[in-house]
Amino acid sequence: MPDQKRLILFLSDSGNNLHIMAEHLAREIYHGDVDFISASMRPPKLNPNTKKVMKDEGIIISDHPLLSLPDIEPFMCDLIITLGNFNQDSRPKLPGMPPHLHWDLPDPYPDIENEVACKSLKTAINIIKDNLEILFHSGLMHALFVTRRNLELILDNLLDGVMAHTTSRRIFFFNKAAEKITGYKRSDILGKDCHDVFPERFCGGDCEFCESINRRTNNKVLKKNIVFKRPDLKQRVLKMSIMPLNGTNDEEVGALLSFKDDTELNLLKDRLKHHHSLGALVGKDPKTLELFDQIREVSSVIVPVLVQGESGTGKELAANAIHDTGQRSSKPFVAINCGALPEGILESELFGHVKGSFSGAVNDRKGRFELAHEGTIFLDEVSELSPAMQVKLLRVLQEQKFERVGGEKSIQVDVRIISATNQNLMKLVDRKKFRRDLYYRLCVIPIIIPPLRERRLDIPMLVEHFLEVTALEINRPVLTPSNASLDLLESYAWPGNVRELRNAVEYAYVKCRTGLIEIRHLPLEIVNHKQKIMNKPGPSLKVKKEKILIALAKTEGNRKEAAKLLGIGRATLYRYLDLYGLK
Repeated sequence: MPDQKRLILFLSDSGNNLHIMAEHLAREIYHGDVDFISASMRPPKLNPNTKKVMKDEGIIISDHPLLSLPDIEPFMCDLIITLGNFNQDSRPKLPGMPPHLHWDLPDPYPDIENEVACKSLKTAINIIKDNLEILFHSGLMHALFVTRRNLELILDNLLDGVMAHTTSRRIFFFNKAAEKITGYKRSDILGKDCHDVFPERFCGGDCEFCESINRRTNNKVLKKNIVFKRPDLKQRVLKMSIMPLNGTNDEEVGALLSFKDDTELNLLKDRLKHHHSLGALVGKDPKTLELFDQIREVSSVIVPVLVQGESGTGKELAANAIHDTGQRSSKPFVAINCGALPEGILESELFGHVKGSFSGAVNDRKGRFELAHEGTIFLDEVSELSPAMQVKLLRVLQEQKFERVGGEKSIQVDVRIISATNQNLMKLVDRKKFRRDLYYRLCVIPIIIPPLRERRLDIPMLVEHFLEVTALEINRPVLTPSNASLDLLESYAWPGNVRELRNAVEYAYVKCRTGLIEIRHLPLEIVNHKQKIMNKPGPSLKVKKEKILIALAKTEGNRKEAAKLLGIGRATLYRYLDLYGLK
């Protein structure tokens, strides 16, 4: 790297310590911006013959550190020179390794007669000196460094951060973008353990080089977003890809990480989602945004709210949103489905019971009203209450007190009531199925959630939302809907509303293995709906083919905008396209 001293490694497979000779001779000859290190391929041991011939050269090597290849990181070097009768097949061949040179040298057996060995080693010293002179003064070393630097420059000019480390997590590459994004200088981290540099785990803690994770051998790229804390304590969201680094024999030798700063984009997404969401409710249709305004209005006053809407529209989510944005958000939110329990059990669930009040009542038990004290109770399917339960509920609403089943003591509670129904309560009142006085107690403020078919602009956003949620729940990459499948989802009537849409997305995750959701990956009732539309009689020829072509040209093929321009519905435009053979 430009801000690091260049490093040359001398490597030998010799018992005569040829690598140590070369390192010391290089230090004698060259004084500059290059450092030297040496290592042996075999267990290190200092040879007496080598000590003697080097002493004759005026170089003492007795205190030289004896290193073997596992003690160093070849990735950190800028040039590797192998010496002697070196087995080229045993030379490390890894991607990203520095350039190699090999010098043939006399290499007698280490236990050969001293005088013969020393003479051979002196010859080796002369060859090493000659080669070093050529290396240092012919421009060869500079050319090798320039070649390596050019490769570094390519990676340094990438906008994405790039980091690479060995299997022992030693960082050997860290480009300029990585410095800028992380706030760490590469001169401070090169050669160090990734876990020492980033104690909170740069990868998020689940790559195969983290101790807590079982090693994987599938060589797949791991993609994820992580929250990263810079040295200046600023938090950034990094979009990261972690991939294995393999050698020539496909053995794993390290890891390569590429990443970019996604913080601003995530902030924009969060702001957009905040504008188009309220609690767990998501949408951008004008009717949905109007619903959000209603929820914010009623959340500021503690009055009973009746949420009405078809099954699957998200009535409980709306109730949650009212609670969470109101003054009681820190207090309990307790929900109960009034239509799911028999009357006797429902009474006990709502008001609690005392020990011995009925068979199985072995202890005193609090009811939902007590559990919701100072908070909110949500009564779903309130239209299913029996006449007797309606009377008991009315008393609680009027007096804010009740008795547990089998008990005599009145319990005072302070709860906010939010109820919900998928039926028209006023019609039930007219038919004497629901008490009029209870209706007016529950329906101080009515909120009506429109069905999904009446707020179709929400569909693409809900699809995206459920794709992200489902991917997170089942730990799979987020799928992408094709244009055709999204068009079909937008044109479908959704009798089951948002709940049915979520089920369709989950169904697609089971069927789709390609990453792109096609029509064939959707539930059969939705696919069959498309066939029914195609089999319907075509539209009357009120819109001519030429007008449709002009509208498509003006909107650059955007069918949604073309339909608006023509003053017809999108589904109607599709039928014209089929009729005229323009699809």
